[in-house]
Amino acid sequence: MTTDRLGFSSLAIHAGQEPDPTTGAVVPPIHQVSTYKQDGIGGLRGGYEYSRSANPTRTALEECIAALEGGERGFAFASGLAGEDTVLRALLAPGDHVVVPSDAYGGTYRLFNMVAKPWGVEHSVAAVADVESVRAALRPGTRMVWVETPTNPLLGIADIEAIAELTHEAGALLVVDNTFASPYLQQPIALGADVVVHSTTKYAGGHSDVVGGAVVVAPGATTRDGASVSERIGYHQNAMGAVAGPFDAWLVLRGLKTLAVRMERHCDNAEAVVDFLTAHPGVTAVHYPGLPDHPNHEVAARQMRRFGGMVAFRVKGGEDVATKVCAETQLWILGESLGGVESLIEHPGLMTHASVAGTELEVPGDLIRLSVGIEDAEDLVADLRQALDRLT
Repeated sequence: MTTDRLGFSSLAIHAGQEPDPTTGAVVPPIHQVSTYKQDGIGGLRGGYEYSRSANPTRTALEECIAALEGGERGFAFASGLAGEDTVLRALLAPGDHVVVPSDAYGGTYRLFNMVAKPWGVEHSVAAVADVESVRAALRPGTRMVWVETPTNPLLGIADIEAIAELTHEAGALLVVDNTFASPYLQQPIALGADVVVHSTTKYAGGHSDVVGGAVVVAPGATTRDGASVSERIGYHQNAMGAVAGPFDAWLVLRGLKTLAVRMERHCDNAEAVVDFLTAHPGVTAVHYPGLPDHPNHEVAARQMRRFGGMVAFRVKGGEDVATKVCAETQLWILGESLGGVESLIEHPGLMTHASVAGTELEVPGDLIRLSVGIEDAEDLVADLRQALDRLT
């Protein structure tokens, strides 16, 4: 099937997912297999020899997510961090320098600060919502600029197109973590990014039942020395081996089929929650790129289809009240992660971002982060109201 002109939802359901030629099954089978019969020495049937190198279920996922992001090639990993680590190992070397966000997932910063830095890769922190901050952080040895947008947990917005331009002028590669937006809301490659990374655990999978990661490479992306970015990441994926298992790949592929309809409901519900929070007297600030007074609202409106299902807010009474609010909701589940059909509430400073306490990425103690699910919006608002009314 030719998928070049298909819309997003059609691609999500069909790209990389032709009916099984033997049975006609419309859903790709789970190839729970480690090795494959070869047609003579070196005669690989369909290109498969060993499932670390390639597996048909994983191939279907990789082709699908590459199509959704408009990329040349996709790679599926055992986790988002496994994919991120592979990108770093494949494209950087000791002595290189990276610009990283001042607001980012704690695990990503831990990877740069505690794993890549001892390996010899230096980094500088920049406010990626400010293009000039990124420009000021560039050095002669900068080989990569790493961006989250929206950022985790403060929902900052980076101007991907502008940052791509200055990154390429510096001879570096731009990597964009598109987890919060998902491919449905934002496609960084079309805006100039060289590599897109995802925790497919989140919106791509969408049901809180799988851990995974993905990397998608822009068409024709090359390193400063002319090497193919796709080939380097593909080599390292196989050599390092942190690949997605077939059942995990199948679960993410299943999630992608409904990504568009889920994201629309996530956005609808998030907007209802934001409307409530902005009017509540116990809330001192609301972070959401859909708000007209968000510092980069116009950028978000330009590069995103809608503004997403993630919301952060600050409360009166500081960390003590924030932690109590997180504990007192009933429908909102206290838990880490995000992007599932159920709504989650968490305290970033003590949970997802505890690893950056005392660093430049430390987050405010009065901050609460919401992953707005697809329940009835009225029920979500009522649950937040009862907790905030009692505690603030």
